[in-house]
Amino acid sequence: MERIPPKADDLSEWYQATCYRAELVSQAPVRGCLVLRPYGYGLWERLQAELDRRFKETGHENAYFPLLIPEHLLVREAEHVEGFAPEVAWVTEGGNEKLTERLAIRPTSEVIIGVMYAEWIQSYRDLPVLINQWANVMRWEKRTRPFLRTAEFLWQEGHTAHASEQEAAEEVARMLEVYREVAEDVCAVPVYKGEKSAAERFAGANHTFSIEALMPDGRALQSATSHELGQNFARAYDITYSAEDQTEQFCWTTSWGMSWRMLGALIMTHGDDRGLRIPPKMAPTEVVIVPIPRGDTTALDAAARELFGRCKDAGLRVKLDDRPGQSPGYKFNEWDMRGVPIRLELGNRDLDAGVVTLVRRDKAVKEDGQKQQVPLDQVVAFIPTVLEQIQHNLFAQAKTFLQDHTIATLDRDEFFRLLRERAGMIDVPWCGDPACEAAVKEATGATTRNLREPARAPTCVPCGEPARYQAYFAQSY
Repeated sequence: MERIPPKADDLSEWYQATCYRAELVSQAPVRGCLVLRPYGYGLWERLQAELDRRFKETGHENAYFPLLIPEHLLVREAEHVEGFAPEVAWVTEGGNEKLTERLAIRPTSEVIIGVMYAEWIQSYRDLPVLINQWANVMRWEKRTRPFLRTAEFLWQEGHTAHASEQEAAEEVARMLEVYREVAEDVCAVPVYKGEKSAAERFAGANHTFSIEALMPDGRALQSATSHELGQNFARAYDITYSAEDQTEQFCWTTSWGMSWRMLGALIMTHGDDRGLRIPPKMAPTEVVIVPIPRGDTTALDAAARELFGRCKDAGLRVKLDDRPGQSPGYKFNEWDMRGVPIRLELGNRDLDAGVVTLVRRDKAVKEDGQKQQVPLDQVVAFIPTVLEQIQHNLFAQAKTFLQDHTIATLDRDEFFRLLRERAGMIDVPWCGDPACEAAVKEATGATTRNLREPARAPTCVPCGEPARYQAYFAQSY
């Protein structure tokens, strides 16, 4: 298998090579679009399952809404349209006929869902409405890269309607915490939670909150968002209900989403010069068994199949790689590239000794603990413990990186230097003024990633005005 370039030399080149050579994606014949191959889709299914379970535990139901949005509906929410206008793709013909009205390919679904909520909601008894949609969306991106920015991508988008502002705010906070939990506890990617600045807010929202990860090149990656929409969309699409006092009220709505961009965060955060390192909770395959045949393989083949069956019976996601014509070394490199957490190597000598060699993907080559021999009759019971260790170790490594590259400063010159150098998350007191943020972006390419209150010092580091927030600034994807 052809080697990938070193990760530290050029993260972008390493990332592209890893995504393609690990067979996560292939180029599609449509500009900016990808084919998600089975192994890549397996990653998406794992993320989807973890999110979907949590959505249902918090009372949400799945539904599906149309891909196409009539233009007259889209323009009813002017701020929303202005925010997405450069990215909207339009359908202008159907069959051999020119359409009398353009149809937008959804960049997000607030519009079409808002129209349906206006039809469905009549009384306070109909609230809250808690719906999630698994869907594809399209945004006409000019520069693309796998998972991080593509013209068409997969995501989930939750849309809820409530009788009060407080209920909507609680929903937004609850779903942001779900995203934090999945990012950290499942994907092993540490994040910062907080509110976005006015300039970074979702078009049409009163408040936008996000989780932000930090990639190895010092750029931040917005990994999920949760939006408090106030009554803006309710007014635009006439989403009203009859309250208990018989007055007609506008609903308070929210939306929230995580896309396959989270897979990009996982790949960049954990991968190394051998390829992917997938946290066990996200791994389509947790264990791969690779026999090492020499001479008569009758007994070895039977033992490998028996071990495979025991792993399956124990509920492990396992593969047996007994392909003929490929050397064990080739197979080792291939499964390393794919980031499978545990490899079990079984040869005739191992079989004679009643052991199997367990190899951990989270450890570097020849690092202590990378390989260990485990009794063959005990290995299946031992694997869950090792998977837990790998999950914890990958998160701990990533957390250490985030902490080491989160830099608090009160010095203005240092602040601008650190941002230009892409040193990481730069933590400073900030005034909250969009003009201040625009000046920082003009000088460094960086923006606020998210905010916390209150500021830990009285003066905004970028501009010297009174500080309101503590803000993370960084260049971003």
